[in-house]
Amino acid sequence: MRLLQELSSNLNRLFLLELHDGSRVEAVYYRGDTLCISTQVGCAIGCPFCLSGKGGLLRNLSAEEIILQYELLKDRLEIRGIAFAGIGEPLMNWEAVKKAFWHFKALGLRVSFYTTGYPVKKLRELLALPHRGVSISVHSVKEETRKRLLPYAGSLEDLIQTLREELSSMSLRKRKKISLAYLLLKGVNDTEEELKDFAMLVKSLGVSATLLRYNQTVGKFKDVEDWEYERAFLLLKSYGIRVTLSNRFRKDPLGGCGTLVANRNPTMCLEGL
Repeated sequence: MRLLQELSSNLNRLFLLELHDGSRVEAVYYRGDTLCISTQVGCAIGCPFCLSGKGGLLRNLSAEEIILQYELLKDRLEIRGIAFAGIGEPLMNWEAVKKAFWHFKALGLRVSFYTTGYPVKKLRELLALPHRGVSISVHSVKEETRKRLLPYAGSLEDLIQTLREELSSMSLRKRKKISLAYLLLKGVNDTEEELKDFAMLVKSLGVSATLLRYNQTVGKFKDVEDWEYERAFLLLKSYGIRVTLSNRFRKDPLGGCGTLVANRNPTMCLEGL
């Protein structure tokens, strides 16, 4: 693995990495302490709002390739945390991801996960690990809407049933590390009824919610207005659940959620992202 290019904004530093076969992945350093790493070249989930899976899944990374993203950058960055939140669905490459997880834990690093929760059998294993946090993308409590937004992430019903079973025996302290993510998209999942149903699901599971803003990438999806986002936040809060907002690192045009690209052309400039 070698570093092809580094791009920087006021908030994030993005690293374009080339693998032994010429494939490329990206890692992002954000918040001054966390490295967001990739687990696959491309992604099979097929979210139409996300650049990472636009070309489908090309291949899995080995555990060594996952770890090398950290090893290649650790001497130039102060890394205290690892986020499995880059290109790819971690649970679809679970054995390699799990091996890398224990390696990072042995180094004393905080490790968090961002996942669609599919396959749910692997989600059960993930929830049992000594992680720092797991964010699970839901985006809608309507099966047909979620299927549109996450075409190959399995059944919403199966996901909710798995969460109910696993969380029921989990301590309050550990449940606080679990969050359901909801990407607010204008005219798609932003009605009061849908947000209420999402809040009720979060409350019944005893977890928290993450309300995400959309980073304009591809397709016909649109971000909501600032006032609409604030209204959604206040509505969710009114049901007595903990809600985390999209932070500035997630919204940054460089390395923000949904903006990472497999096999990015190294000559692309920041404005071309």
